[in-house]
Amino acid sequence: MSRVLVVDDEPAIVTLLQYNLEQADYQVVTAIDGEQALQLAQHEQFDVILLDLMLPKLDGVEVTKRLRQEKIKTPIIMITAKTSEFDTVFGLELGADDYITKPFSPREVLARMKAVMRRYHEDATPRVPSDNGHVIRIAGLTIDQDKFQVKRGEQPIDLTPKEFELLLFFAKRPGKVWSREQLLEGVWGFDYSGQTRMVDIHVSHLREKIEADPKHPQLLKTVRGFGYTFEAPHD
Repeated sequence: MSRVLVVDDEPAIVTLLQYNLEQADYQVVTAIDGEQALQLAQHEQFDVILLDLMLPKLDGVEVTKRLRQEKIKTPIIMITAKTSEFDTVFGLELGADDYITKPFSPREVLARMKAVMRRYHEDATPRVPSDNGHVIRIAGLTIDQDKFQVKRGEQPIDLTPKEFELLLFFAKRPGKVWSREQLLEGVWGFDYSGQTRMVDIHVSHLREKIEADPKHPQLLKTVRGFGYTFEAPHD
């Protein structure tokens, strides 16, 4: 039985999530503030964390930051009622795997949870190095799929898990143009209908890390009116 940590200071939200998750055969542990959530996540094993952004004592962004600093990689879905993009973007940059805005349907939450858990378990599965291109060298970058590492020359590039997946997706298919919807399906693994801003956020952060001049990208380019392409010959 998968274990879920639900963190929210609104009793109605906690009750709604707990009831529907337990009906779907999840074991649910709840917390009402950031400090309690942090302690639970540090000392217990969970398959996913549903984490409200605005919490007493420690907010969701700070909880995410501390967990990732401690190398705790449990998938995190941030729950937010805020319309400001800054906090959501910051949470994703720190290592949250997804976000969902209030009001939401329990069915949507369950779908998002299944998606991030599937991706997490796929990434955690040991991979046996093969001769079939487990290391990709392209545009001065070395992408090691077994070690989840990216380097430019000998210099490591620190990417979040989702940034790594996005770069790998592009690097395996240089020159092809992808719509935001196709990228959501290919990288996130499910149809994130109406939430294509997620792609733009991650592309922007990825450019900051791999482009010499992110404002004038030479590798990860925008195709106006359609999406993105990775223009780079293999080394």
